[in-house]
Amino acid sequence: MAEADLKKTPLHDLHVELGARMVPFAGYAMPVQYSDGIMAEHLHTRDQAGLFDVSHMGQADVTGDEAALEVLITADLSALKPGEQKYTLLLNDEGGIMDDLMVSRPFGADGGIFVVVNAATKGADFAHMRARFAGRATLTELADRALLALQGPAAATVFTGLVPEAAKLVFMQCGVFQLDGVEVFASRSGYTGEDGFEISVPAGKADQIARLLLSDARVKPIGLGARDSLRLEAGLCLYGHDMDEGRTPVEAALTWAIARTRRERADFPGAARILKQIADGAGVKRVGIRPHDRAPAREGAEIAVNGEIVGVVTSGGFGPTVGAPVAMGYVRSDLAKPGTALDLMVRGKARPAEIVSMPFAPHRFHRG
Repeated sequence: MAEADLKKTPLHDLHVELGARMVPFAGYAMPVQYSDGIMAEHLHTRDQAGLFDVSHMGQADVTGDEAALEVLITADLSALKPGEQKYTLLLNDEGGIMDDLMVSRPFGADGGIFVVVNAATKGADFAHMRARFAGRATLTELADRALLALQGPAAATVFTGLVPEAAKLVFMQCGVFQLDGVEVFASRSGYTGEDGFEISVPAGKADQIARLLLSDARVKPIGLGARDSLRLEAGLCLYGHDMDEGRTPVEAALTWAIARTRRERADFPGAARILKQIADGAGVKRVGIRPHDRAPAREGAEIAVNGEIVGVVTSGGFGPTVGAPVAMGYVRSDLAKPGTALDLMVRGKARPAEIVSMPFAPHRFHRG
């Protein structure tokens, strides 16, 4: 896509002002890093707080018959209380993962469901939902809103210093708050493994709110490069890489995202196939991998055992917090046990590695 054709988030001018290196991502011009570099940004987020622009994500409200949405995903919306958020999966009819998304109920029992989907799939996601709703529910895309993520051990102190009422939130809770005279919707969640908040703001107020947060010395702007290394250390999937329509939740090690009540009712897309995999096992499984040397294995690297190709790396790189390369990928399920030795094919050479449990860096979500 030509640079002139890229969309810009409401914070584009601020990124340029702060010296960001802008790159194309999901049809948007996005900051991949700032002057300090990816390594420094990653470590600062783990140590203090980082501010991420994730306004390219899709935000929408769903009103009307909630069952029209529920039958497309794996969450139990009837159990979603006001002020709660859930991670869920949008599945195709065969049980393949069309996207992973967040659903929340910020405005009370009659206020509808707030949905956040991935940037690269938001057009297809919203079209699929509208087609399947068939008039029973209404999806309203919130294109006039920006989305910021404040992440790291200092995030709570920074944010609750400005919004004291948000201190009551624990991981995966949400609410509507006043921040510097602006009504925002904030959830205590994120994509780094750290405590933090995702903050939906009117697009016209995004620059004001971002500058306010960045005025705190503990907060630095963070680009997509460190966002990727942070989520990889946390063992979190990137859609289109670690999962896609060719993978089921069982294969992607995301069975936990299927609500128990939905399994009992077997009323989610692809239920027969997925429930069979839960009972009998799937042929492949997403696993964590630790190379034994310093050479990172990137996406697409083949995984071998005794010279036989048994899988592929879907995400890989250097983990700054871990101080070593880390990777995720799919292997045959009989080889998925932690401690299994294998080889990663890096630049034509077999390099030793082993299956390990995830996350690579411990989660520090605030659970109360």
